[in-house]
Amino acid sequence: MSTIADSFALAGALILDGDARLAAIVALSLEVSLSATLLACLIGMPFGALLAVGRFPGRRSLIVLINGLMGLPPVVVGLLVYLLLSRAGPLGSLGLLFTPPAMIVAQTLLITPIVAALTRQVIEDEWREYREQLRSLGAPRLRASLTLLWNARFSLTTAALAGFGRAIAEVGAVMIVGGNIEGVTRVMTTTIALETSKGDLPLALALGFILVALALALNTVAYGFRQWAQRRWG
Repeated sequence: MSTIADSFALAGALILDGDARLAAIVALSLEVSLSATLLACLIGMPFGALLAVGRFPGRRSLIVLINGLMGLPPVVVGLLVYLLLSRAGPLGSLGLLFTPPAMIVAQTLLITPIVAALTRQVIEDEWREYREQLRSLGAPRLRASLTLLWNARFSLTTAALAGFGRAIAEVGAVMIVGGNIEGVTRVMTTTIALETSKGDLPLALALGFILVALALALNTVAYGFRQWAQRRWG
């Protein structure tokens, strides 16, 4: 019991002292996950809006596929990205394997279906409410999609947060394509897995605390911002 108590005490000391190794790992985790979330939003939100508004052959199959990909196994994504970026792969000449950009690519592939599927649900509700007005104004479907995306921008923070939450908590894919190299590609989740296996519980616990605190803080900020925006703009 004392060992566990000591581990918690040491973890708290690492956080309060601003340990440089801890700070570097947290900074890299945020850099990778925020970049992946931004890319996923740039791809997934317009795609989800077009799925909600558009009518074309195969649309329903595409919706089922996107919904199914929300549960895509991270290790499968990691394996596919590894094959693409490995020396013998089609993108091997780029030399991205075992670098942060490779981790961003893997996380982007993993969370884009989540962002797209949640966006489609939000925009479909908006489309049902504003369809007649947009049609009466003669807006084509592409313009209608962009208008609805802007109108639902505060609701779509939920989709972005869901993607970020999945990205920053991910282990398998980033471990495969990043290699968990200290000072280069080691992020919070892979460090927690490694340090736990080595028995270095204080660092693993400290990172675990920070990971949970980050998730709670981001959700709190997003909730507060959404409430403020609804009061200001309705």
